[in-house]
Amino acid sequence: MRISLVATVKDAAPYIEAFLDSVAAQTLAPDEVIIVDGGSTDGTLDALRKADGIAVRVDPGANIARGRNIAIASASSDLIAVTDADCELDPSWLERLSQPLRAGADIAMGVSRPVVESFLQGCIVAANLPDPEEIDEDTFMPSARSVAFRRSAIEAAGGYPEWLDIGEDMYVNHRWRELGLDMRLAREAVVRWRPRATIAETWMQYLRYARGDAVAGMYPERHALRFAVYAGLLIALSSSRRWPMALSAAAGTLYAAKPVRRAVARFDGPMEKAAAVAAVPALLGLMDVAKMSGYLSGLARRARS
Repeated sequence: MRISLVATVKDAAPYIEAFLDSVAAQTLAPDEVIIVDGGSTDGTLDALRKADGIAVRVDPGANIARGRNIAIASASSDLIAVTDADCELDPSWLERLSQPLRAGADIAMGVSRPVVESFLQGCIVAANLPDPEEIDEDTFMPSARSVAFRRSAIEAAGGYPEWLDIGEDMYVNHRWRELGLDMRLAREAVVRWRPRATIAETWMQYLRYARGDAVAGMYPERHALRFAVYAGLLIALSSSRRWPMALSAAAGTLYAAKPVRRAVARFDGPMEKAAAVAAVPALLGLMDVAKMSGYLSGLARRARS
């Protein structure tokens, strides 16, 4: 069974060579590689055009969803593997990812591991990204940096939503779950990716994710719960009684427990571990405020459109 590898990219010059090397090193070589460039101006496009065996499509201004749809339409295979061209693929990624499809699944869900280069990145990852070992196959929503599917599956979902600038892969995941398609976890199909390097970038990332959720009508219960919890926290802080604060502190400790455990396990030195215990809850709060801000912005945009 032929399998096509498709990816999108824009201005990823520092990472594109490592990505291309990781494609060339696959233990199962894709039958074709199609990359859609959204209008790079930093040398990414030159690197792609010099690479052997890469079919390049250029669509300046295309968002990620449109880029993926173009790549999929250009592919000649029934099996499609999707990633991002600023990531690095483990050598066995495509081989592991294709196994559920060859066994009859509609969608194969790969995983991703972060390339952590700083203390802040380690805490950011611990705060909001489960380790692959924590993933539940029945509820997992895979990122489009590590997923593969039959052409019939993406057609059943209506393709990637080009009207959605961010969160397009989660939108497709929801469609697949609603349709009851066979989604199987390929836990050892690993892609390496780089998390945001600064607090400002992290704020904007989660604000945009939540804005996309609101525009697409995704996760309304989750966002409503977040607003309710923080409203309750404000009420507790304004109360003169002790028990609301004690209850809020217990709930906050429970909320941060798993991310803090991830961070403590990630770092080696006792000073870093102690700093992570303080940093991760603060980052969780920052991300939550970003998500609430983004969701309100998205609701306003949805109402206008």
